[in-house]
Amino acid sequence: MLKTFFAASLGVSLLLFPVSAFAAPDAVHTNWRDNVAANGMDVVSFFSGKPQPGKLEFSTRYKGADWFFFSQANKDLFLTNPEQFEPQYGGYCAWAVAKGKLAEGNPEHWAVEDGRLYFNYNARIQRRWDKKRVSFIEKADQKWPDLISK
Repeated sequence: MLKTFFAASLGVSLLLFPVSAFAAPDAVHTNWRDNVAANGMDVVSFFSGKPQPGKLEFSTRYKGADWFFFSQANKDLFLTNPEQFEPQYGGYCAWAVAKGKLAEGNPEHWAVEDGRLYFNYNARIQRRWDKKRVSFIEKADQKWPDLISK
């Protein structure tokens, strides 16, 4: 009975806490269900302004995560320079990183700024981030090294 209670309690706590509370901050953000980066979206496609879901047949492993692409051409482009296309801060919410915290980044709330891809947690956070985007990026760039060293 005690084992059942412990297992149930652990399951509830995993649902109550954000995924980022358990993720290694120096890793690419993925959720507990899979090891897929950017929720399976083709990160190269964001740079054209038309994000596309990736396909399993055009996948690769990078930084310990699985990345999916809409086409072989996008996969090949990513592989030539992954740092150019991967979301900043490991795909965590850019606004949260600027605040010195880790929160899940959501590819539905994205922006490309100065050739870099950023995700935010939700639409409300995205609107806040957009108001002072450059300032938040400067703060996040400063705070990110400390976040990943913890």
